[in-house]
Amino acid sequence: MPEIAYFLSPLSPWVFLAGRRPFEIAARHGASMTLHPLDTAALFARTGGTVLADRHPNRKAYRVQELRRWSDRLGVAVNPHPRHFPTNPAPASYALIAAQAAGGGDLAALLEGFGRALWQEERDIAEDGVIRACLEGAGFDAALADRGLLAGAETYGRNLEDAIARGVFGVPSWVIGDEVIWGQDRIDFLDAHLAGAG
Repeated sequence: MPEIAYFLSPLSPWVFLAGRRPFEIAARHGASMTLHPLDTAALFARTGGTVLADRHPNRKAYRVQELRRWSDRLGVAVNPHPRHFPTNPAPASYALIAAQAAGGGDLAALLEGFGRALWQEERDIAEDGVIRACLEGAGFDAALADRGLLAGAETYGRNLEDAIARGVFGVPSWVIGDEVIWGQDRIDFLDAHLAGAG
């Protein structure tokens, strides 16, 4: 069975726009997928990227255009300037890590829930109440927000090191063996690779 490592941040609008597609592709090909939430600011610092606040105005303006274009194409509303961006990605990431370990809910729905809260509903996904609501909405125990914080923090740090070791420099990225596929706009390559055509 192919194994997909999905490197992501719940803060990323591109992860939100990817939505359920990577999960559906994995299921179609009988592949397993493990989520690896990580700190993108730390990833950029280690791999030559630049956080949004430090980018040239031209790059910032183009990002907004791309968000609009992809939002229109996919039919997914995205506010390019949400009230609570950026925010601390760690609490939602820890919740994803805890939910994945606990099982019993819908991880795709949880990831979508965080994205919807941030990019559509003007909610802060670092807040405990928002995290609990997203967990419950995806069929998980809201108490996961309280449990396993130390394990979540340790896994979060390991995910960053694993990403760098495996050639990842941005999110969303999917890694299958030595193959790295970066960007929700390249998700067709994930499908093709799993089909044996990539």
